[in-house]
Amino acid sequence: MLKGTTIVGVQGANEVALAGDGQVTLGNGLIMKSTARKIRRLYHDQVLAGFAGSVADAMTLFEKFEGRIDEYRGNLPRAAVELAKEWRTDRVLRRLEALLIVADASHLLVVSGAGEVIEPDEGVTAVGSGAGYALAAARVLSRHTPMTPSDIARAALEAAAEICIYTNTHIAVESLDRDTQ
Repeated sequence: MLKGTTIVGVQGANEVALAGDGQVTLGNGLIMKSTARKIRRLYHDQVLAGFAGSVADAMTLFEKFEGRIDEYRGNLPRAAVELAKEWRTDRVLRRLEALLIVADASHLLVVSGAGEVIEPDEGVTAVGSGAGYALAAARVLSRHTPMTPSDIARAALEAAAEICIYTNTHIAVESLDRDTQ
């Protein structure tokens, strides 16, 4: 099974950012790819989505989520809830092993196959192999520095990459500015 990545989301007063590393790992440590792109812009570049988990499963979920976000014309909370309901109740989708972080200019959400749609405390969340490390770093940085959400997300992933063998330093950051959305 392909695994290994870390995605972190940070929401600030004027910006929301998602960052992800590029590592795809096979089994117990064979790095298959170090430059994978796990963050996507959707719905006319107004929505960000990042995944952690099985790559094939995540691609399936991206397609499903993209259909939902189009169906609900960019209404992120509604699209996320409908995806979570479908994911939980569909016999095939229920077996998918991935997590999504989705964001627009006003919302930051984690969507899971157990039917959960979670809006994180403090506007900071993370999923994947290095999630605990990235989440801790992002929370501390968001509380105690004037850094932007993009800079916090990148720094949190850099910290996770120093500790987690499934997270690397090939980091992609995407952000949305509230003023331009």
